[in-house]
Amino acid sequence: MEQESGWDIVRSERGWSMREAGMGLLRATLLFGLGIAALTVIIVPALDKRSSEWADGAGIDAMQVGSIDKGNTYTIRRSVLQPSPDAVCIIRQDGTSTGTC
Repeated sequence: MEQESGWDIVRSERGWSMREAGMGLLRATLLFGLGIAALTVIIVPALDKRSSEWADGAGIDAMQVGSIDKGNTYTIRRSVLQPSPDAVCIIRQDGTSTGTC
């Protein structure tokens, strides 16, 4: 009887329980996730800055609806009084107009 209890002591000291293994896996997962989150916080702003610098050099409009040359301004007018609902009037900086004005 005494020998049985002796083996129980040796077995419990020697092996890992599933609970301990699960906690180790949880800790490793949390550490890995925290590392990825930290890298994301650092890398995303750097990449965002580079993409805006690249877009400025390529002449891309910041509104992302098209690109216009620098210094070329115009006004787009639409009116309910025009004959067609799809009629658009474009007035350039020098006063010239195109479209249905």
